Amino acid sequence: MYQITSSKNPLIKEVKSLYRKKGRMKNKAFIIEGIKIINEAIENNYPIENILYTDQLLKNNEGVDFLNRLKDIYSPIYVSNNIFKEISDTENPQGVLAVAQLQYRAIEEIKLNTKPFLLYLDEVQDPGNMGTIIRTADAFDIDGIIISEGCVDPYNPKVVRATMGSIFRTPLYYTANGLDELKALKDSGMKIYSTSLEGSIPIYEADYKGGIILVIGNESKGVKEDIQKMSDILIKIPMPGKAESLNAGVAASIIMYEVMKQRC
Repeated sequence: MYQITSSKNPLIKEVKSLYRKKGRMKNKAFIIEGIKIINEAIENNYPIENILYTDQLLKNNEGVDFLNRLKDIYSPIYVSNNIFKEISDTENPQGVLAVAQLQYRAIEEIKLNTKPFLLYLDEVQDPGNMGTIIRTADAFDIDGIIISEGCVDPYNPKVVRATMGSIFRTPLYYTANGLDELKALKDSGMKIYSTSLEGSIPIYEADYKGGIILVIGNESKGVKEDIQKMSDILIKIPMPGKAESLNAGVAASIIMYEVMKQRC
């Protein structure tokens, strides 16, 4: 059994670096922690580089059974309780953590001939909203999510936890040139739908058949003006109540439901 007893071990240093976006991008890896979400990764054949565990995992039958299953597939590494505390960021750690590979895809991989339904996130910055959007996209079998420059990193540990495993099933595409990519997709025949309070129609009046891109804007600023100008249709969620707005995760979920209702 391989074990780590020093916090100066290179793997421990790498794991600590994965709590920062710079470290994740450098190592092309991110952290997943806990039995359920690691099991989700395994069941979806998601590439895992290392699994670390400590005595905490062995305090109940669920943890013991899980470790035995891990040993059939991987070579989990034992670390001391003190070291695990240094690399865990959950309030009640279960004693197991994995390092998984980043899985950003190239936008060129999008299969336009299938009339896909894509999301484009325009500087969505709240981890909870990002996690909700990814989880809902998985529930409605969305074809992919384009992450623009300025968005919270979807591989941030808080986002990963909020997705409840959906991040392992939902194709993610990253772009630093959002306007150019949107224009290219529009030129290929896809229609762009952006959320806006002005000059827009209720979401249930729009036609969502064909290849579409739904743009969800920043929590406070909404969709950028230049993206709105490029859009084929501006849509809004009717709100007869007194709330002025919905958060990005809730709004995206409502619109995704309306889109899939038409497309199913």
